Amino acid sequence: MIKLYHCMSARSFRALWALEELALDYDLHMLPFPPRMFKKDYLGINPLGTIPAFFDGDIFMTESSAIAQYLAERYGQGQLNVPVDDPRYGAYLNWLHFGEATLTFPQTLVLRYTRLEPEERRVPQVAEDYKKWFLGRLRAVEASLGTTAPWILGDTFTAADISVAYALMLAENLNLEGEFGPNTRAYWERIQQRDAFKRALENQEEAATLQGIS
Repeated sequence: MIKLYHCMSARSFRALWALEELALDYDLHMLPFPPRMFKKDYLGINPLGTIPAFFDGDIFMTESSAIAQYLAERYGQGQLNVPVDDPRYGAYLNWLHFGEATLTFPQTLVLRYTRLEPEERRVPQVAEDYKKWFLGRLRAVEASLGTTAPWILGDTFTAADISVAYALMLAENLNLEGEFGPNTRAYWERIQQRDAFKRALENQEEAATLQGIS
């Protein structure tokens, strides 16, 4: 059984969403955020104290975009994945990592310095600077989508969309969606209509309620 340790709508949502896209069975463990502070025994599962923590038998992974890629390649049977000999393979890998390294990273600093730090440690200038960084790099998504392509690589929904779209989900949680360009806004609306995306949202809510995680 695949096992995923997850916090509500955190980076680990990428793994949860990929599991739903592929209709795989999994065991979902919800944690308070950040677990290294509020669930100290979690350090015995993942010494980093970060989420996700993902187990598939003896395989242990902690990087959300890598987990989506792993699931696509191991279990996708053509879904979510782009083969090595496909001309889009380089673009696929680039977008897969762009979603985390380029889009999500600056938002974590916005989140930290506007919400997570105690009031006296919040730094509005840092938050504003990294908000601008994120929005500047989001222009690449806007340009790539154009006006007709439904997904990042055209007509095919892949793990790269899961990686990039999670950054849009986080942006909405940070109230930045009002600054999306028209192509990005339409893309985000399409994403939210995917059945697997909806199931992932519902499953994390249900699991949090059952496991007593607020």
